[in-house]
Amino acid sequence: MSQNAISKPRSGVLAERRTARQKAKGKRQKGQRRSAETPLRPRGSAISSQDTPQAVLTTPPSSLNPAVPATHLFLIRHGEVEDRYHRVFGGTIDMDLSPRGHEQARRLARHLRGRHFDAIYASPMKRAQQTLAPLAEHRERPPITRPELREVDFGDWTGLNFKQVLERFGARAFEWLRHLEQASVPNAEDADALRRRLGPCVRHILESHRNQSVAVVCHGGVIRVILSLLLELRLSKMSCFEIDYASVTWVEIQPHKTEVQLLNFTPWRDLP
Repeated sequence: MSQNAISKPRSGVLAERRTARQKAKGKRQKGQRRSAETPLRPRGSAISSQDTPQAVLTTPPSSLNPAVPATHLFLIRHGEVEDRYHRVFGGTIDMDLSPRGHEQARRLARHLRGRHFDAIYASPMKRAQQTLAPLAEHRERPPITRPELREVDFGDWTGLNFKQVLERFGARAFEWLRHLEQASVPNAEDADALRRRLGPCVRHILESHRNQSVAVVCHGGVIRVILSLLLELRLSKMSCFEIDYASVTWVEIQPHKTEVQLLNFTPWRDLP
């Protein structure tokens, strides 16, 4: 025991201890109040963008909280394409689905059979239309084709495989989004051109279908551009997201934020 404690009367020591305990309790309560006042990130919000531009806001009921208005946008990539276009920058080439791609489309349609869509939009390209066909069966409303939803124009890379692009242009295939952002692909659509093409289209779809669920059947490049618009992220950041053939990405757009509820879901994974 310290000399100071010994020299003080017992009543004074006890009083000091009570004061110290009260101060400690006050600090704990203050800390608890601060924690309670700090908002927590909602569970299930995989990716969130606060203060989404008014141009892309809509107001249907949220699946997670019916009191919160939200639009549900389902971005669907086409199925696998013909073998000769694998690992090729196909872009504007109007190719068909492979037999496996057709089966992927059927599996996807079966999985989404119970999901109500107030509208379905699609790219005019054959691979998207062939993916759309089984999905559109037995739906009340016919799908709407929008030319703006066509795949990215890769300019001089179109029709080249990944190795050829590396040899001729010194560009690695996995960096293609960065090259589009930097406008370094000769004669291709760059990121700004893609936003100018797709921005008004996405805005029209969302503004036309408030309080509704909408599917968009399109392409891997287009889905990444749409995500970059909705999440207000650079296009090159979308390389972090895998968008497989015949995959579904579900985006929920609320008045003050946008959340990705499901990313790259593929119901055909058990195909041989």
